[in-house]
Amino acid sequence: MKEYLMISACLLGVDCKYNGGNNKLPDGILEKLAEKYSLLPVCPECYGGLTTPRLPSERVGDRVLSSDGTDVTAQYRKGASAALLLKELTGARLALLKENSPSCGKSRIYDGTFSLTLTEGDGVCAEALMKNGVTVYGESEAEMLL
Repeated sequence: MKEYLMISACLLGVDCKYNGGNNKLPDGILEKLAEKYSLLPVCPECYGGLTTPRLPSERVGDRVLSSDGTDVTAQYRKGASAALLLKELTGARLALLKENSPSCGKSRIYDGTFSLTLTEGDGVCAEALMKNGVTVYGESEAEMLL
């Protein structure tokens, strides 16, 4: 049986981004990943009950705020908890997540000013997965999984 790879649903082409679009990886990479792994689509924002489309959100410290100032931290934490449950149910040890995202970003995320400025930090879900033993990769590192 193939090893499980949790993957941001938007990277698979699912239209679940805040603006209703996706960040689909090139087909060649997706095909190679699917040959090697059992892919588990993950969208923590949707798991947390947020709609698509929705206002953009950014992480500010331990909170996540939408562009109108609404605190959506609870939804992001709920989505991260759902992803952790998926990890527990499947034994997944790897994740390929959307970079810069307030939920999925690893190492760099938008700084909370909605000015497209990046800062050091992890998204809520990425942070939770890493704290629970999952090795997280950003989409620019996808070929490292091959």
